[in-house]
Amino acid sequence: MITLKSKTAIAKMAHAGAQLAEMLDAVKEHLKVGADTLSIDRWIGQEIQRRGLVSLMKGYKGYQHVSCISVNDVIVHGVPSTTTILKDGDLVKIDVCASYNGYAADLARPYFIGQANPQAQRMVDCARRALEAGVRASKVGNRVSDISVAIQEVVEKDGFGIVRIFAGHGIGKRMHEDPEILNYGKPGKGAVLQPGMTFALEPMITMGGEDVVIDNDKWTARTQDGSWAAHIEDTVAVTAHGPQVLTR
Repeated sequence: MITLKSKTAIAKMAHAGAQLAEMLDAVKEHLKVGADTLSIDRWIGQEIQRRGLVSLMKGYKGYQHVSCISVNDVIVHGVPSTTTILKDGDLVKIDVCASYNGYAADLARPYFIGQANPQAQRMVDCARRALEAGVRASKVGNRVSDISVAIQEVVEKDGFGIVRIFAGHGIGKRMHEDPEILNYGKPGKGAVLQPGMTFALEPMITMGGEDVVIDNDKWTARTQDGSWAAHIEDTVAVTAHGPQVLTR
């Protein structure tokens, strides 16, 4: 069941989202050659606490960190570690979810360490455009799958692969709520979008195939063919005046 949020609830989500957006802008100072991803996660944890937020990642199904940090061929759910050391040219994706006064926002951003590989940069640019297309489709009267189709069209036009076993989702009091929002599909399917619906939209695309393997830690999800992947995410509210992005 999709839960409609009040203006007060959306305002709380927007506060959480703005704090996360500021935090993931400031984290750039810590993304340097030689840094390990666990130290970055610890800094994020300190920031979440300092900003009066509550992590919804730490403790989720036993997960022990406040962020997922995914490097190069890792698509999503990369587990922070002292052994994952950032190198020049790496593509790093950081995903965080936290709540303010009981309502959550979910955000992911990609970053390059030093000089970007041109093809990887093209993939990241495509993921950003796909996200924007999904946001524009998040309007009253559309259906859930219209968001999926908007994302898919951008990605496939540019020739990148779409990861199909993970999806965007509803969000509110919990990190994951109904509905599931795939990054591919057919138009006109699913619930009709109404004011008060809130979604986490998150294109996950690859430079190669869509198949995924999971590491022994049971979290880290990589491309099976070793190709690099991009992930970007925003939390969006459907309103009578159009989509409202809550994480910028």
